[in-house]
Amino acid sequence: MQIKDSVLEEKYRSYPANIRKKLLVLRKLVLSVAARTEGVGKLEEALKWGDPSFLTSESGSGSMVRINYTGPKTKQYAVYFLCQTSLVETFRKLYPSTFRYEGNRAILFDEDEDLPTKELSHCIELALTYRLAKQKKTKARKKTQAQRRAARQS
Repeated sequence: MQIKDSVLEEKYRSYPANIRKKLLVLRKLVLSVAARTEGVGKLEEALKWGDPSFLTSESGSGSMVRINYTGPKTKQYAVYFLCQTSLVETFRKLYPSTFRYEGNRAILFDEDEDLPTKELSHCIELALTYRLAKQKKTKARKKTQAQRRAARQS
């Protein structure tokens, strides 16, 4: 999966080689999850807050996912999610001991750690379909409320 944006390509080149490799694996994972997840559509790749980011601009199906190196002192890299969402809270409930979390915004990995790909793929899928899931819940709630009103009136 070639990086088409020269600014993004340069950003990936700026990372230490071992971290670049890890981040490119994350990139491939995000893109493959998006490709196989119904309703997501093509992702937009861009730099947001200086981080390689993936947006569901085409479909509006989800929340942005970002990846980045946290720096040489920590020797970690991370997958970031918008902190205004309940995504990381959901991940904590689903995978309490699988990941290390940073507040309500990130999943952290040590540079020498193997990725729990199956679980991380699920988290990425939840992020990329976050808005779709909220819309479905809202529709279901409204339908239930309408059914209750109709039942009371009959």
